[in-house]
Parts: sequence; C-alpha cells; structure tokens
Amino acid sequence: TELLVKCIVCRKWSALSCDDELWRKLFEDRWGADATAFYAPEPEGSKPWKDVFVVQDRCDRYGLGVRIIREGNDYYLIYQGEIQSYLGTSCDAKDAQPQGAQADKRQISDRILFFLGDLETAYADAKRVEA
Repeated sequence: TELLVKCIVCRKWSALSCDDELWRKLFEDRWGADATAFYAPEPEGSKPWKDVFVVQDRCDRYGLGVRIIREGNDYYLIYQGEIQSYLGTSCDAKDAQPQGAQADKRQISDRILFFLGDLETAYADAKRVEA
C-alpha cells in the first residue's frame, strides 16, 4: 500500500508506519469488525497487526493455495498468504552473465521442487493420521 512506501521517507514516517493500532484500524476499515475480531493476533501482541494486514492482503491477491510470486527480482513461495520460502532472485539479461542467469534459474527451480517434495511428504503424513 501507499503507507508502506511512505515509511521509508523519514524516521517519523517510519515510526508511524509501525504503529500497531494504526494497522488494526486499517485492517478493520478494509475487512470489517468481524474479520478484525477473527484475525486478531492471539495471544495479544504475539504478532503485529501490520503482519496480519500484509498476510490478509496477500490472501486477497493470490488466494489461499500455494503460489509463487515475484516482488521486484525476488521470487517467494507463499501458502495461505504467508511467505514460506525465499526461492531466489532473477537478474536482468543485460546485467547478468548467461551462465550465471542459468544457475539462478536452476537454483530457483531446485528450491521449488524441494519445497513441493516437502509438501507431498507432509500431505502423505497427514493422510495417514486421518485414516
């Protein structure tokens, strides 16, 4: 949001952008009082409202499933709005050596495959517990 960009302007804006009550109010204005009560950090103060807001915003944009998102040149794997894993970075073709870019892509795809393997293992374990 615009507030996140403004927090880098000066120390005062930065301090204001971390105010927990401000983020709780922004959350309530956007998603309503019922959602605010439901998503309130438990126990009180365990997680800042700013983080709760960011996660809910990601859920709105990307859904609840597993997604790979790009922010700038960085790639992240998210699940239910929470960043689960940093996958790596991509470089602009003009700035990178071809071999380095290929290694970066391979590293990102390897991390995705390892994460998916971990997910499949966890899913199989959960199915055994349910049965």
